[in-house]
Amino acid sequence: MDGLPSPADQPPLIDQYSHGAVHGELGLGSFETHLAAAAGAHGPAPAGTSYFDSWTGLALRRWCPPLLGLEPHCPPARYLARRREIGAFGAGRLLLRGSGIGTFLLEAGAPSELTSATELAAAAQARAHEVVRLESLAEQVADTSGSVDSFIGYTAEALYAAAQHATAFASGATYCDGHAPQAGEVRRAAGRWLRGRRPGERLAEPALVRHLLWSAMATGLPVQLHCPDPRPLAGFLRATAGIGTDVVLLPGAPHHRPAAQLAAEHTHVYADAGPRPEETLAQAPFGKLLFSSGARGLPELYVTGARFFLRALERVVREWTEEGLCTAADGRRIAGMVGSGTARRVYRLDAAAT
Repeated sequence: MDGLPSPADQPPLIDQYSHGAVHGELGLGSFETHLAAAAGAHGPAPAGTSYFDSWTGLALRRWCPPLLGLEPHCPPARYLARRREIGAFGAGRLLLRGSGIGTFLLEAGAPSELTSATELAAAAQARAHEVVRLESLAEQVADTSGSVDSFIGYTAEALYAAAQHATAFASGATYCDGHAPQAGEVRRAAGRWLRGRRPGERLAEPALVRHLLWSAMATGLPVQLHCPDPRPLAGFLRATAGIGTDVVLLPGAPHHRPAAQLAAEHTHVYADAGPRPEETLAQAPFGKLLFSSGARGLPELYVTGARFFLRALERVVREWTEEGLCTAADGRRIAGMVGSGTARRVYRLDAAAT
């Protein structure tokens, strides 16, 4: 039907959550490892198959080869050969620039083999902003802190310094109640963690995670919550209403629906639209939902994440328009809101000159 939104008609997406792409060339084994992770798998593929034999693998073969000058659905060996021929840097540039994403919010933490926000922006010829992971920030401080007092003090300083340049904070808190932990509880948790900790060890003290989360809320920057199931955070969401800081829920599958319901319930709460926006769009006002690719490692995953999202959104709006539920103009406005408009508002990206 004429006038409906299509991926080509949409303004560039704002990807509110990803980790960056790998540097350097990837052999078949390394490429398959990253593809397996994207498909939610572990270990080698079953004998006689590969991880190209997955939903993500099919999407990659459909949408990525044309960006490298090949026909859709070409054999994986031919695709990887073409990738090597162009070179990792050149292929990454072509894929990222063809993804339809115009702004990236990249989660930053400990140094890794993945591109930084600056590197990703240059490769994609787009804008990229840093989201600081609270747990990683505390882990880096702990690596150089010799006492509980120094750890608590330096963590507060690092949080303040990060707030001066970051676009948002992120946390993996799976539970947080309606009040910040008391100072004594924080000190005891820090003592336990520092005493038994080896350099580089991940933060696993719930009281410290809650302390970091409440501290980040006080900065006024948006806070992303990467929560497998958002419902255990309901008390925290109720308690933080009215303090002036937005919270964005990024749940794991299949919990996008309850996340959207919580976003509808609380003025300051937003939610990831998820891989099936037809479900979340029915649960929350459209201005409460945002897109993310969640891509990590392969630049191809930015392409597939964006294509899956845009096509799912197009199907929903087409259905609504054909049923007379909305006009074509409404459909374009809704798609633009979820794809980029809400992220621009929540993360204050206009002020950041996106």
